[in-house]
Amino acid sequence: MEAFFDDDCFAIRQAARYVSQLYDRHLANVGLTITQFSLMARLKRIGPLTMKQLAEAMRMQRTTLVRTIQPLRRNGLITSEALGADARALSISITPAGEALLNAGRQHWYAAQAEFEHRFGEQRAAALRTELFDMTKDSA
Repeated sequence: MEAFFDDDCFAIRQAARYVSQLYDRHLANVGLTITQFSLMARLKRIGPLTMKQLAEAMRMQRTTLVRTIQPLRRNGLITSEALGADARALSISITPAGEALLNAGRQHWYAAQAEFEHRFGEQRAAALRTELFDMTKDSA
């Protein structure tokens, strides 16, 4: 029965919730969640993406992505435009207002990063990042 509690998936999900809550607490100062911040940062870094490309880049299901995007679009932080004749194919991009909020959020993101590294240890955090990126780099 003890082996039942040595569950990698549960441990990873529990840690992910903990870290997400830490970042969300800091980013709440600018009215963003970590998912919204990460999505806008991706759009800023890469440029406009289709919904399919963005879902793949964020490793998100499209329905979850739509729920994340709706308040950002409603608040004028991102835009979506139809690509050609197919109105279902959308190109998502960050707006100047979104870039301004993303920039304002960076100091809070850095504060969350510093808090995590302080609690977990800088070297352990760096090693953990490497392991987690290695785990997901080829699974697209």
